[in-house]
Amino acid sequence: MFSSPIASYQQVGIESDVRGADPHRLIVLLFDGVDSALQQAQIRLAENDFKGKSDSILKAVDIILSGLSASLDVERGGELANNLKALYDYMVSRLVHANIHKDAAAIREVQGLIREIGGAWREIGQGSTQIGSQSSDQQP
Repeated sequence: MFSSPIASYQQVGIESDVRGADPHRLIVLLFDGVDSALQQAQIRLAENDFKGKSDSILKAVDIILSGLSASLDVERGGELANNLKALYDYMVSRLVHANIHKDAAAIREVQGLIREIGGAWREIGQGSTQIGSQSSDQQP
């Protein structure tokens, strides 16, 4: 199943992180997963490993569609959720283009978007953690 003891250890670490994560942390892990897959796609493309590039892009697309986009609540999230859904759909279309045309610039474009949104998501989490600790400090 795993190609090396290091890969096995990393997989166990990831599974432990997922099991113990709150919903906010799970979304952060999805952003990290997309970014990691796109980094691998860039490496594989540079090595002319087109199957590896394709596999990595398809993994990123799957995480975007099955994880990030599927987690949106467009009814309660309103305009923001709809805008994110449209942006995720755009990212998927750019990755399909990148896969077909071996377009490293399109992969980098999606990486930039993922990193920007992921960074904002991390900041939201830090803000809610600080608010939570401030309110617990104020309790008698």
